[in-house]
Amino acid sequence: MAMAMGVAMSTKKKTARRTRKPVWERGYYSHGYWRGKDRLGTVKLGPRGEWDGTYRWQAGTRAGESTSLADARRSVEQVVLVGTSQLSLFSD
Repeated sequence: MAMAMGVAMSTKKKTARRTRKPVWERGYYSHGYWRGKDRLGTVKLGPRGEWDGTYRWQAGTRAGESTSLADARRSVEQVVLVGTSQLSLFSD
């Protein structure tokens, strides 16, 4: 330990464990919800040239459709949040 002005200072650095926040990555025909290198969910448009105005979303084993991008993104975020905070029914 080093002494500086009568105060003991530790030479070890304290490292804070950071949890990464999921972020949306915008694509041309789909938007992805990512945490680091893990894709948590997606929002996709219909087939190229045949878009019917419906956004299709998927997160984990849940999927659905929405008429607005904001609603579809909110649905993905909600499914991811519930999936991370809910305890599993059958644990290994």
